[in-house]
Amino acid sequence: MFLNDFFYLPRSDRRVIFTLLVIGVVLCGLYLCFGSNDNNESQKVALSDTIRKAEQNIGKSVGNIDYYYDDKSDRVVERFSFDPNTADSSQLLRLGLSRWQVKNIYKYRNKGGVFRSREDFSRIYGLTEKQYRELEPYIRISSDYQQARARWAEYKGNEYVRDSIKYPVKLKFGETISLNNSDTTELKKVPGIGSGFARAIVSYRNRLGGFYDVTQLAEIDGLPDEALDYFRNDHAPVKKIAINKLNVNQLRKHPYINFYQAKAIVDFRRLRGDVQDLSDLRLLKEFTNEDINRLRHYVAY
Repeated sequence: MFLNDFFYLPRSDRRVIFTLLVIGVVLCGLYLCFGSNDNNESQKVALSDTIRKAEQNIGKSVGNIDYYYDDKSDRVVERFSFDPNTADSSQLLRLGLSRWQVKNIYKYRNKGGVFRSREDFSRIYGLTEKQYRELEPYIRISSDYQQARARWAEYKGNEYVRDSIKYPVKLKFGETISLNNSDTTELKKVPGIGSGFARAIVSYRNRLGGFYDVTQLAEIDGLPDEALDYFRNDHAPVKKIAINKLNVNQLRKHPYINFYQAKAIVDFRRLRGDVQDLSDLRLLKEFTNEDINRLRHYVAY
């Protein structure tokens, strides 16, 4: 009796509970029916996206597939004379070359490459020995390229058969040129001296006012020591600077006088009067005995 009283519910409460149970069952059924469909649909969408991407990748591979396999099976191979320097893609394909081999030929030509002989054509990347032997009898290099090759062979065969202006003949051991009177053309005849060193020698000679000794050439950075043997000291007079008249900026233009030395000379003149001899500068910390000895050739009082 006690249990019946405990679980007893009024009719209105039982109806509410029953209604809630029915609604719950209906919602569960709807979720099982439609919720699983949504999951299936999302899975289908994800799967379709994956498939679509795979198809696109396959499509890209198929679009470039002629680069990876030989497509000669659907073409009729012909044999005719051709110049690899001027033949177009259609001619090269008719000869039986693959598309990727034709691309390599075009890349070689676009970079400035020239086929100067039949053997040069055999160096094309991917060309087999069999293909080259089959095509070799039909390769015809035009006369323009043959002439260029002939001139190159002539130059390589005899290095002294050449333009004496562009390629000056070098001096032989024992021959010399003037240290102070040679221009850049003469200077380039010295072994180890090209256009760059020739211009550097002339520029340094002008800044100094002339060389008084061959060993001064060693002051030019990088100049080969062996080159000094091909110069003779002609004892030409050098241009001298007026040490008592020039200002700091004018003095420092000489290669043997730096800014601090030029300033010291001007200060010496202002405090003690004109420089009578370079030995007067020995007491200045800016000058060493070596500085004074090499500068002595270029000073006028």
